[in-house]
Amino acid sequence: MNIKQFEYKPLAHYSYAIESNGKVAVIDPERDPAQYLAFAEAHNAKIVAVIETHPHADFVSSHLELHKTTGATIYNSEKLGADYPHQAFDNGDHIDLGDVKINAINTPGHSPDSITIVATNGEETALFTGDTLFIGDVGRPDLREKAGNMQAKREELGEMMYETITTKFNDLPDNALVYPAHGAGSLCGKNMSDAASSTLGDERASNWAFQSQSKEEFMNTILDGQPFIPSYFGYDVDLNKKGAADLQPSVDAIPLEESAQASGLIVDMRDEADFKRGHLPGSINIMAVSDNSKFETWLGSIVEPKEAFTLVIDKKENKDKLLHRIAKIGYEKQLNKVITLANNGLNTTERLDLSDFKQHPENYTIVDIRNNSEIDEGKIFDGALAHQLNELRDTADQIPTDKPIVVHCAGGYRSAAGSSILSKALDDVKVYDLSDDVKQFQ
Repeated sequence: MNIKQFEYKPLAHYSYAIESNGKVAVIDPERDPAQYLAFAEAHNAKIVAVIETHPHADFVSSHLELHKTTGATIYNSEKLGADYPHQAFDNGDHIDLGDVKINAINTPGHSPDSITIVATNGEETALFTGDTLFIGDVGRPDLREKAGNMQAKREELGEMMYETITTKFNDLPDNALVYPAHGAGSLCGKNMSDAASSTLGDERASNWAFQSQSKEEFMNTILDGQPFIPSYFGYDVDLNKKGAADLQPSVDAIPLEESAQASGLIVDMRDEADFKRGHLPGSINIMAVSDNSKFETWLGSIVEPKEAFTLVIDKKENKDKLLHRIAKIGYEKQLNKVITLANNGLNTTERLDLSDFKQHPENYTIVDIRNNSEIDEGKIFDGALAHQLNELRDTADQIPTDKPIVVHCAGGYRSAAGSSILSKALDDVKVYDLSDDVKQFQ
């Protein structure tokens, strides 16, 4: 059984291809289908199946584009209620892929329509668990209260997950390989390992969800301390249920203007140093300069689905690369245009006098934009006001403006966005970004 794992690090997403005797099945593909097509070509094989373990919330899948490009059948649970051509794939259903037999197990909990894929070849067993079973954790149960064909309250899904974990994997061997759809850094769980795979035996031994406990204890753990839900999650569930437009035509349709101006909502993806040296008034600095940055997550947490915006990029040569990142969460449709900036007529950002701040912190209003779960583990500054970054555009007017404002996060990436949001919202007060100097106070 030839299994290839593909990783998209900014969203901590894993997708997979299984090849056997010239046939390929792709599981939980990301928006860009190119790598799966290349895998099939390299193995002189044909993609015949695309399997969705559930309608994903944190990224847009290319299942429909792969179907249109290759003729592959899309398989998913009938409970999903998909609007695209598909074949139901639930308990008792199977696919013959060369020498590999692929079965479905209905494993609700993260969503009502989640399935786990069981691939076997002789003594080999591989489990593609989607967002049901992670390495060291299980999928959060609170993403389908307001989105998707089948909605369910978190308590109902928590109970489903308990039933799934205590019954659905019992007949599978300890040596079965476990391949999840996400790893550490994803917001689809809370305590995931940074390992990319495991075995079912290791998960039975070390994953909290498999340990002996009452249903009440399980429910208390799975419902407590889950991270925030980005604005775009429900939008992506619905988009994946319909099937997204083909990637390249979608990004090719977005115009580029050089040395341009813009109005309305402006997202500037440049490095914070470049942004602070010169930016359009009212821009929000969500950095995408690192290939591993959480640009997609924060774009989809700060900007609402269907909210029109303009993207400022560093140079025109990066347009396609950055639009591919935006398309990972389906936000390319709401882009007005992409622009580069002229070298004049721009606002600059004043640098914080760090020495004065250290000596007289009481002279500043300190705003902590970390997640509530981080703040619960301890404040960095005792008097700081807590305002999660994903809510900051809505809560900015609650922040006092009688003193200069200093914005901080845990390492500096998020405070660039947070300080730019407050500078736009509170134009009658100075707003400073503590940036990575926050590390001097930890």
